Amino acid sequence: MGGKMKALVKDKRGFGAVLAEVDIPSIADDEVLIKVKATSICGTDVHIYKWDKWASSRVNPPYVFGHEFSGEVVQVGQNVAGVQIGDSVSAETHIVCGRCMQCLLGNAHICQKTKIIGVDRMGCFAEYVAVPAQNIWKNPNHLSHDVACLQEPLGNAVHTVLNDSIAGKSVLVIGCGPIGLMAVAVAKASGASLVIAMDVNEYRLSLAKDLGTHIVLNPLEQDPLEVINKLTSGNGIDVVCEMSGQPTAMNQGFKMVANGGRVSILSLPTTPVSIDVTNDIVFKGVTVQGITGRKMFSTWYTVSNLLAGNQLNMNELITHRLPLEDYEKGFELMMEGKCGKVVFILE
Repeated sequence: MGGKMKALVKDKRGFGAVLAEVDIPSIADDEVLIKVKATSICGTDVHIYKWDKWASSRVNPPYVFGHEFSGEVVQVGQNVAGVQIGDSVSAETHIVCGRCMQCLLGNAHICQKTKIIGVDRMGCFAEYVAVPAQNIWKNPNHLSHDVACLQEPLGNAVHTVLNDSIAGKSVLVIGCGPIGLMAVAVAKASGASLVIAMDVNEYRLSLAKDLGTHIVLNPLEQDPLEVINKLTSGNGIDVVCEMSGQPTAMNQGFKMVANGGRVSILSLPTTPVSIDVTNDIVFKGVTVQGITGRKMFSTWYTVSNLLAGNQLNMNELITHRLPLEDYEKGFELMMEGKCGKVVFILE
């Protein structure tokens, strides 16, 4: 296409970002160009914006960041089949090699050579983004772009909660950031008998209530171990979903999980976490699962079906819709924890 576009650029190795005009990306023969309609802020984007230890070791400014989006295909490469101009789409943001052992065994979500849109290559906080055609997910025309752009992070929540059966089980979600809140909604929609949300942020605990959690727990006000012990008659929680990355909370999660239970960890602690492996994992027979990304593409089908069946109402989770020009406000809300999901609207 050529020409210029508006984009949010991580311009330097330090705090913040700038709104700038950059070149509209050119596409390779196996890629498509998408006009972005909506894009949302992820916790990873906040790490990059704040420029923490993880970001400084991983990303290389200047570049356009952001990876959660929906939009419309405006150009296709000459080798692309199955995707057409005008399609409403989102994208799996992990670009995989297709040839490593994990990919060949059907576990592409843990590909050894994964590259991530908005982390390792140009992202979607922009008017246009280029994406490999094999990563495209077609959206139904009735799905609004603001909700459609949430499918990628919703996939993280689905992968975490539903990595094994939860029907009739108790589920504890530790950390009620946007994906933690999604996990609450997924657990409730998928037949969990008891859903508990734990966080120190009362604003987000209130959102968890709106999304259907049975009980909210603030560890600054109550001893979570005592509360869980009473609620479960001393048996512990069947499934713990760790979304906080906070070492104390993670340690408590392992103490609260039931014998034979499951702990699924999506969070990324920035410091080492001390866990009593002998007593809280081995002797309890606990299954511990590290969760990265979404299973490609089975998780996407589950997400799509949950939305199509009206089992999840993601509109309740979107607390702020802003133009890209208000990016500073959006990131401030995320850093202060005074929001659910913040979506930039580019239509």
